Amino acid sequence: MTAPLARLTQGTVFDAQARAHFAAIYPERSGKLTHGLAGHPLFELEALVELSQRIRPVDVEQNLADLPIEVDPSTVQHNGLSVADSIRSIEANGSWMVLKFVEQDPIYRALLDDILDELEPFVRPRTGRMYKREAFIFVSSPNAVTPFHMDPEHNILMQLRGSKTMTLFPAADPELTPGELQEAFHRGSHRNLPFHDAFAPKGQPITLTPGEGLYVPVKAPHWVQNGPATSVSLSVTWRSEWSYREMDAHAFNAMLRKAGLNPRLPARHPGQNLLKAYAWRALNKLKRTTASNGAE
Repeated sequence: MTAPLARLTQGTVFDAQARAHFAAIYPERSGKLTHGLAGHPLFELEALVELSQRIRPVDVEQNLADLPIEVDPSTVQHNGLSVADSIRSIEANGSWMVLKFVEQDPIYRALLDDILDELEPFVRPRTGRMYKREAFIFVSSPNAVTPFHMDPEHNILMQLRGSKTMTLFPAADPELTPGELQEAFHRGSHRNLPFHDAFAPKGQPITLTPGEGLYVPVKAPHWVQNGPATSVSLSVTWRSEWSYREMDAHAFNAMLRKAGLNPRLPARHPGQNLLKAYAWRALNKLKRTTASNGAE
């Protein structure tokens, strides 16, 4: 069993300069942040093997990692190894792995809260309370590729071992993610996105080494390639009332599009999308009430 978590032995995860930079860029600008987690024992490979045996099996994803930037998720192949063997041989097995929702483990939940508690004072004035705090640990072979995709959360990717380069693209660019694609994403389509060579000039490659992190705005498309060594990184994420409103506004747009209209894309921050979001929530509440009454 991994030794009990001691909060970082030398104080905070983010120093004053990193916190000030985060406050300056949040929520809509990406930016690097230094952190103090590199070398933490909870991210040694054996500690991750132990963690993988404590979380739900469904929350471990692993596949062969020699992938193109754009890939159909149905074609991605499992690496054929057990979870423990995948982690222990990650340097040579050509794999990409993620341990999802590691906050289900009390030790890692405590660490996640330590990290996000430092940032919440800067988050609340901009986007409100942090909802749905979650954490993901990525364990990847040299040169592994994570294909082009986007995520619905506010996200900080923290590099702990090895290096990786994230090529980051603008959020809500209608050429990259048109309205219909965003609506499908919020209905549950796979996070992977189509990629065209014409998109490439819009991407900004950002290389992370141990002790560096990157704040990624909600739904900013990106793809990732590891460096020449084994990589371990931690992604800490949260949702906000603003991100939920943007999601609900896309759901309302999907309904309008189905009715033959061509709705305008929902606003990004600080636009609040109140009318569309609340209209969608009201319709959902009405549907639930009608369904409940019909079942009586």
